[in-house]
Amino acid sequence: MQNIKVPCVLLRTPERFGGQKDGDCQIGAPIIRNDRLVGLDAPVPDIPVQMVIPALTEAHCHLDKCHTIARLGPVAGDLQTAIAAQLRDKIHWTHEDIHTRATQGLTEARAAGVLTLRSHVDWGDTPEPPLSWHVLCEIAQEHQDVTLQLSPLTGIDKMADGSFTRSLARATADAHGALGAFLHGHDKMREGIFQMIRAAKEYGLPLDFHVDEGLDECNGIEVIADAILEAGFEGPVLCGHAVSLMNRDPEHLKRIADKLARAGIAVCALPTTNLYLQDRREGTPDRRGMTRLRELRASGVPILTASDNVADAFCPLGQFDPMAALHLTALAAHLDPPMARWLPMITIDARRAMGLDPFFIEDAPLRTLRLSDAIDCEGLVAGRSPLRDLKKALDSRNSSTSRFKARWQPL
Repeated sequence: MQNIKVPCVLLRTPERFGGQKDGDCQIGAPIIRNDRLVGLDAPVPDIPVQMVIPALTEAHCHLDKCHTIARLGPVAGDLQTAIAAQLRDKIHWTHEDIHTRATQGLTEARAAGVLTLRSHVDWGDTPEPPLSWHVLCEIAQEHQDVTLQLSPLTGIDKMADGSFTRSLARATADAHGALGAFLHGHDKMREGIFQMIRAAKEYGLPLDFHVDEGLDECNGIEVIADAILEAGFEGPVLCGHAVSLMNRDPEHLKRIADKLARAGIAVCALPTTNLYLQDRREGTPDRRGMTRLRELRASGVPILTASDNVADAFCPLGQFDPMAALHLTALAAHLDPPMARWLPMITIDARRAMGLDPFFIEDAPLRTLRLSDAIDCEGLVAGRSPLRDLKKALDSRNSSTSRFKARWQPL
């Protein structure tokens, strides 16, 4: 029988979970009933400890683009350079090519402990779904052990056309996805956002925006917040990037953050891509391509982090691993210990922002929990010990090689 440790912030009712307090965690011998980890007994002396957390949620990635870097040639540059390079690569986007690369990405995410992910899909200017959308819908059907949400990605000015937006909304609803667009100094931002809100209400969809992806003076995120508040849209709404919040003085930042909090809008930092692309210059950059996570959180805005681009024109490196994204975000944005308080960014808060029920540890089926040899949350976020499937570890408990013995109590 082995002791386990669970972060209190990932429990619905930590005061009722039992075990013994250990910093920001509860520690003890596991009690399992009806395929749930329902609580802890007192810890067993002199027995090793392992960490249990919910499966990770990848709230923002691009499976259609991933693993193209090897054929792109030199692509170092800013956002526009990356967009142009990726567009040139689309001559290679056959069904087989997209399926192979996206499946590789999904497999990597699953190996990192991910059970839920949202992939944006480049849509283009026509109302008909592109090939990549069809392929990723196919992959979602092939891998139903993972929740794969799809979100169309096109310019917000295109969404100002109501018939265009409804076409995308219908396809998104059929795929159980999120209606998405990108905003970066576009015309017709307000019109496009309101058309998206109308379509999201009609089809019961979450909204997702790439917004203000640059260290310039764009302020699309406040336009989004104003529209959501005016329309009374109850969400969920997720905004990725929001890098230009770095330009706001404290007074303006507080005004925007308060609107985001009242609108219930979550903001997702995307450190790999934004640190790589932003503040491009001849020498070493001295501005961080990050949004204002600490200030947003202090104002009550849900904050997330995610992997974004992996091995493509926007980020030649990266990995489909939200824990690695949290590690980098903590370094870049000074998310200080105790690290347990930031774990909801890639678990329960990320699922909420996607319109899904959160996986609190005591509510979640065992297959949705993950196990790590990390002995504290700092080691967990540092990635010193990979995540493993808790259910599989329990199923092998009678094996001579098992490292995890759980206490099963009768009903």
